[in-house]
Amino acid sequence: MSSNAKLVKTSTAIHDVFILEPKVFGDERGWFTESFNAQDFASAIECDYEFVQDNHSFSRQWTLRGLHYQLEQTQGKLVRVVSGAVFDVAVDIRTQSPTYGKWAGVELSAGNHKQLWIPPGLAHGFLVLTPTAEFLYKTTDYYDPTSEACLAWNDPTIAIQWPLPEGIAPNMNAKDSAGLAWDAAPKF
Repeated sequence: MSSNAKLVKTSTAIHDVFILEPKVFGDERGWFTESFNAQDFASAIECDYEFVQDNHSFSRQWTLRGLHYQLEQTQGKLVRVVSGAVFDVAVDIRTQSPTYGKWAGVELSAGNHKQLWIPPGLAHGFLVLTPTAEFLYKTTDYYDPTSEACLAWNDPTIAIQWPLPEGIAPNMNAKDSAGLAWDAAPKF
């Protein structure tokens, strides 16, 4: 774990994927945090990325979105939750990575203020744990629907341990339900 004055970085099971925790300053009035500071971010991940797009989604409990990635115009993502809680997952599909084929998951919530940095070349998805959640993410490239791919959320090769209660099926759209098996999914 490393830190500076405003940001704490924790490594995950995947090379170059980090949990980032901005400092939160609170008192009897409430709290304040810098949700993003380009200098602190570049220093923490030891790399300089420029963000070009911000996205905001709202989802209901047990919605599962992903595991998405783009084959062209690959996107690095800095993700966080501003209402509710999600279980956020990154899967390493970079064939030359020391953590190729591994996944990392973390609970992100409005209460814990944690963020996850997912560099380009990884699949990403999340499961909503609370009645609703609002999910924000910054991307390093523009969305290109013609190059989007989806990895199956429940592929046994990856074996992600989604925190779904027994008997509950995730709420998914048709595209995500038809995600590709690990062996069939294009990799980097």
